[in-house]
Amino acid sequence: MINLISDTVTQPSKAMREAMSTAPVGDDVFREDPTVNKLEQKAAAMFGKEAAIFCPSGTMTNQIAIKVHTNPLDELICDINSHVYQYETGGYSFNSGVAVNLLNGVNGKITADQIESAIKPTYDWFPNSKLVVIENSCNKGGGSYYTLDEIIPIRKLTKEKNLKLHLDGARLFNVLVETNESTQDVGKQFDSISICISKGLGAPVGSLLIGDEKDIIQARRFRKVMGGGMRQSGILAQGCIYALENNIERLKLDNDRAKLIGEILKDLDYVKAIRPIKTNILIFDLNENTTGEKYVEYLKSKGVNAALFGPNTVRFVTHLDFTEEMMEELLDILKAYKAT
Repeated sequence: MINLISDTVTQPSKAMREAMSTAPVGDDVFREDPTVNKLEQKAAAMFGKEAAIFCPSGTMTNQIAIKVHTNPLDELICDINSHVYQYETGGYSFNSGVAVNLLNGVNGKITADQIESAIKPTYDWFPNSKLVVIENSCNKGGGSYYTLDEIIPIRKLTKEKNLKLHLDGARLFNVLVETNESTQDVGKQFDSISICISKGLGAPVGSLLIGDEKDIIQARRFRKVMGGGMRQSGILAQGCIYALENNIERLKLDNDRAKLIGEILKDLDYVKAIRPIKTNILIFDLNENTTGEKYVEYLKSKGVNAALFGPNTVRFVTHLDFTEEMMEELLDILKAYKAT
C-alpha cells in the first residue's frame, strides 16, 4: 500500500524502535520519568521557552493551551480552516466554555488587520476576545505557512490588545525546512506552541505544549483532568527525542515530493485545480467528469490510500515512509486514470 492518507501513518524505524526499547522510565505523573523530562527540557530549549509538557496528541496540546489562556465566556479568534475549529470536536466549547470567532483568511492564513477588526468591544452581550490561534502549516489550507515576517505584526497586535497568541505547530518543522527560520525566533513570537512528533517526524505517539513555566504548571493540571497522565511514557518520549535529533532535515524531501506530484497533476485533464503546494500536503479538485469518491476508490484499487477532502476534492500527504519507488509507481497510476 502506498499510504498518502496522512503523515500520521508513519512507522517508527528500526533505529527508533531500538532507542525506545532502552529508554529509562519512571512515573511521569510524579515527574519521575527521566526520558520524558529530557524530552520536555529539549523541546523547551529549542524554542527558547521555560518549560514543556508531553501529551498523547496535538489535539490535547491545543485544547490545553486554549484552557490555559482563556476563561468561560471568552472567545478565541482563528481562521475558519483551523484545526482547532474543524477537527477537534468542538473542544474549545466543551473543555473551555469559550466561543470561536472565525475569520476567512487565504488558504488558512489570517492577518493582523483581520484580527484587529474581529476583536470585540467590552459589552455584556459579547464574549471577551482573549486568544488568537494560528496554524503553521495549515492542514486544510493545503500546507500553507506563515513566515516570521507575517507572524510579527500579529504578535505586535496581540501584545497591544492584551491577547494571548498560540501556535498550532503540528507540522511546523515542515515549514522551517522551507523558510530556514529558527525555532528560537519562532518561540519569541508566541505565548505557547504545540508541536506534533507523530506526523512527518515519524514518532509513533506524542505532541508537546511549550511555553512559560507558570502556564505549563497549569497545563499539567489540565492534562491530568483530561486523562493525559501516561505514567511510564518515557518509551514514547524516546521515540520523540530520536525524531527531533534525526528526522527534521529530511522533511524537505517530503515537501519536494509533494511539489513534484503537483507538477504531474496540473497537466492531467481530470484535475480542475490544485491548491498552492508549500510543504508536504497536496490538495486538488477534480473536474465535473468524475467524483472524489470514485477517484479515491480507483486509487485504492491500485494500492494507493488517499483522503477524500470534499465531494470533488482529494488530499495527499507525503512522509518518510513514502519512498522513491512508491513515487514512481504513484505517478504512473495518476497518469493512467481516465475520467468517465
